[in-house]
Amino acid sequence: MKSLVILTLRNEGAFLLEWLAHHRAVGFTDFLVFSNDCQDGTDMMLDRLADLGWLSHIRNDGPHDKGGIQFTALKHADRTDAVRDADWLLPLDIDEFVNIHTGDGTLPALLSALPEATAITLTWRLFGNGDVVRYEDRPVLEIFTGCAPTVIHWPWRAVMFKTLYRNDGIYAKLGVHRPRSPDRTRLTDARWFDGAGRELDNRFKTQRLFSDYGRDNHRLVQLNHYPLGAMESYLLKADRGRANRAQALGLDYWVERNYDAERDTSIRRLDPLSAPLRAELHGDPVLGDLHRKAVEWRKARFDALMQQEPFRDLFTRLLMAPPSRPIDQPTARLLTGFATRGTSPRDP
Repeated sequence: MKSLVILTLRNEGAFLLEWLAHHRAVGFTDFLVFSNDCQDGTDMMLDRLADLGWLSHIRNDGPHDKGGIQFTALKHADRTDAVRDADWLLPLDIDEFVNIHTGDGTLPALLSALPEATAITLTWRLFGNGDVVRYEDRPVLEIFTGCAPTVIHWPWRAVMFKTLYRNDGIYAKLGVHRPRSPDRTRLTDARWFDGAGRELDNRFKTQRLFSDYGRDNHRLVQLNHYPLGAMESYLLKADRGRANRAQALGLDYWVERNYDAERDTSIRRLDPLSAPLRAELHGDPVLGDLHRKAVEWRKARFDALMQQEPFRDLFTRLLMAPPSRPIDQPTARLLTGFATRGTSPRDP
């Protein structure tokens, strides 16, 4: 069985080896990675990983379609043999880590738990900053353990998902959060299940981007999402910009994602599998050197950004902002009422 993860990257070399080792330990067999406009050597790391047989690398330096860098990459991916030959597909970002709770924590265990599924929604669990100011060259999964509660009532971004789906021809195109261009004559064959093992209704087959509020969506699997990182790293993320839109990153993005309500270290159960793989990658003399240079670039780039007033202002606001408080159910119902009247959110 071939299970393919599709990833787009820019200036994330410092995090690449941990992410790749973890997902190989989970059981994904193939990786198709697009890079664009890298200044930290990420593209050279990907070239080396391709030489070693760990992944396939495609440069995506432009020009890019109107939908943005990530959409351009996914359109390209649709035309590749890697996608055509895969049995299961999953587009991910570098700050997302698959965390399987059932069985031995691997992909085969998840698919065995949901044998009828043709699509499984991996609902985000947002991991906050944890008051970490300085960027360190340490595993993300080790540093950041504070997160949103399992049951959350608002905001809708806290329950967005990525879709692991069978490449059986029902959907013709990859999408950032869900597959696109369904063959509507075959939608009755699609069986969507959520991360708790519940079969989902027909809305999810064509349009939903987020799971239902107010219930645990993670019993079998969750998607650990680390959108913030250290405060220093967040400045670099704001400088890089978003992969699929022109919207700037500021304090609003931070506040909506900086949860510290609970602790979750369940993903570390795969350390015995991922740690040797990570050591193997770091032990390669070319990769090890490129990783160190990516870390040095990250630190130097933060110093350069702090010479600019807008980034100093943002960094000051991050230092002053407390962790986000989960919204209680009565208030969430009020907000949901406004949303249903068209203010937000809508399913595209």
